[in-house]
This record gives sequence, structure tokens and C-alpha cells, in this order.
Amino acid sequence: MTTMVDLDTGVVLGVVDGRGSAGVKAWLTARSADWRGNVQVVAIDPSAAFRKAVADMLPHAAVSVDHFHLVQLANQMLTMVRQRVSRDLKGRRGRTIDPSWANRRLLLRAHDTLSEKGRARLVKTLRQDDPTQEIGAAWGIKEQLRTLLACGSLADAHEEKMRLGYYVMVADMAETWRLWETINAWWTEIEVFLITGVTNARTEAANTSIKQLKRTGRGYRNAEHYKSRILLRSAARRAA
Repeated sequence: MTTMVDLDTGVVLGVVDGRGSAGVKAWLTARSADWRGNVQVVAIDPSAAFRKAVADMLPHAAVSVDHFHLVQLANQMLTMVRQRVSRDLKGRRGRTIDPSWANRRLLLRAHDTLSEKGRARLVKTLRQDDPTQEIGAAWGIKEQLRTLLACGSLADAHEEKMRLGYYVMVADMAETWRLWETINAWWTEIEVFLITGVTNARTEAANTSIKQLKRTGRGYRNAEHYKSRILLRSAARRAA
């Protein structure tokens, strides 16, 4: 299902079936013209279906793409490169004896959060288990994207984007090119995020609460009862 959340209050506004544009458009159509006219910014995952629904129903609203999901895509890219390198060089999946597999979570950690010991272990891992330097290149591109998304101005962001594009060109890997295409496809929405700082963190928090609600209820056979329970629980929390 898809959850609509007020980004100011965190209150769940609506729940629709599916993850496509049709359900979101139907829900927005049911809102009044005045209500839709007051929507200024919409934060979404990098989903083409959601973007289309917002463009059709809220053409005046700015769309911000959530930076967490972009970093997640970069982490997935890095994992795919690591797995491919292991298959190409060793003819098998990674094992605990492989430094790149044993330290796979270390590769995904933000570099600025690592201790000196962690950074030393990261360097050692890349030296020992990355003869093609492709894993290191993918790691550098992931970190460069994080740098881009942390920029405080559009001018800085454009400069960091050019640097990211150069890194992708030098790496010249299918996985990094796909990430670069995604960044270009969502650049307008990334700019909105950089300007406004709006994310869908409140939506993610609401989704976590919804999952807990489902666990507590041991599941719901009636979808409408489930949706009503979600809305009532969210409203009660806001009132409290």
C-alpha cells in the first residue's frame, strides 16, 4: 500500500492500495481543489509512478526526492559491484575468508562516521581484495554522492555533480552508469531537496508505526478495517 503523510505533523492522511500512480491520483482527486492548491512540497521515494501522480494532480507543487533512498541506491550499486568482482575473480560468491565480504557492511558505512580503526580496516580490505580497483571506485562514487547530497547551495551541488560524473566516466562500469542515469533523471527533484531540505522521514516513521500496528493485531482480514485503524491510531497520537 501507499501512505500519505502530512510532512509538518506526521499525521497519516490516507492509505491506498498498491504502489502505482492510479491509487494516489484517485486519492488526490477526492480532495478538494482548495486542499490540493495548498500543497507546496511533496516528498517521495525515487518512484516514477509517484512522480507522475503528483505532476498530474499537483502541477504547482515542488517535488523533493528523499536523499536516504538515493544513498540506498548507491549502496546497492556498491554491493552489486562487489558481488560481480567476486564472481569474476573467484568464480563464486563471497565467503567469510574474503576481506571484501567480511567487511561488506564497512563498505556501506558513511566514511565520516568511521573511526580511525575502521578507516584503516577499509583501506586494508581494498588493498587485499580489490585487484581491479572496481570496488574502490564504486565506493568512491557512493561517497561522492553523499557529498553532493550534503551541499548547502545549488552552486556547490552542481560542482559536486560534475565531479561525480567524472568519477563515473573514469570507473566506466555498468552499475555506476545506471546510478548516474538515475541521478540525472531525478536532478530537478534533488535540487528541490537541496533547497528545501524536505524529506519523507515522517512517512517512514509512520510506516514503521503501521507495521507495528499490524504485528500487534496479528494481521487484518478486512482491508478497510485495517486502513481505519491506521488513521485512527495516527490521529490519536497527534491529539496526545
